[in-house]
Amino acid sequence: MSDRPPELGWMRILVEVARLGSFSSAASLLGLTQPAVSYQIRRLEEQFGVSLLCRQHRGVELTEEGERLFDVVAKAVDGIDALARSFRLEAQKPVIRLRTDYAFSALWLIPRMHGFRLLHPETDIQIVATQRFEAGFRDDADVAVVFGTGAQFGAIGTLLLREKVVPVCTQGFLDRNGPFDNPKQLAEAILIHLDTPMPSPWFDWQSYFTEFSVIRDAHADRGDISFNTYSLVVQAALSEQGVAIGWMGLVDTLLQARMLVEAGPPLEAADRGYWLVPPRSASAHSEKLSTWLMNEVGKVG
Repeated sequence: MSDRPPELGWMRILVEVARLGSFSSAASLLGLTQPAVSYQIRRLEEQFGVSLLCRQHRGVELTEEGERLFDVVAKAVDGIDALARSFRLEAQKPVIRLRTDYAFSALWLIPRMHGFRLLHPETDIQIVATQRFEAGFRDDADVAVVFGTGAQFGAIGTLLLREKVVPVCTQGFLDRNGPFDNPKQLAEAILIHLDTPMPSPWFDWQSYFTEFSVIRDAHADRGDISFNTYSLVVQAALSEQGVAIGWMGLVDTLLQARMLVEAGPPLEAADRGYWLVPPRSASAHSEKLSTWLMNEVGKVG
């Protein structure tokens, strides 16, 4: 019997041979050849000075000494495997899935995302932008930011951004086509529309003018333009194509930078806007993101 301890690789080999009862099966599992496994067991028996396995016609079985050694070694191998799994899990960054629409993700979220990454560099965010929210959307995301009313989301969410709009255009467009001192004058301007289902779930130009008792001739030849995504509406306004409805919270930075200017009175909805909706089962990561979103809105408010 040698006083030199065997190398650690023998533990895995002994455990798999004992559990599978076969040199060839253990070799296949470990990616070794059958002679290599047999040789390692033989060396192990030489070092311990005892027989560990009984070779039989259809496989192998542990001897009494082999059983005693297996009891110790199997616990060590299982413990090492469990520790290795925990190391791998710790090395993987947690991923939070945020589901929202195109406008909020492009105009509000993305310009601020660096702030969340600075606070939580250990966490990755997957942004899922969509205009359609199915009934089970809370099961598909860790956090959702959805546009709607209190009747739709008040019981499950928190109002993040109340809908407040103001007409916007560039200063150059206003200088050439204004002034728009009141909504009646604004109704004569070239307008940029966002295509919406009817009735519109948010303020559009028709509901905007209705609030001010202004009737606009929809058939007048003014050269209006419309888009199916709000990001394109904003881009058209920046390109001096007309006046758009600006959602506060989405165009704030453009107004602050004077890339766009207000071109009419604001309107605010009493119970409508973007709602922060948590998942059905909250986690520490989803709560981090929810808290950050609320704090970011609070900075503006």
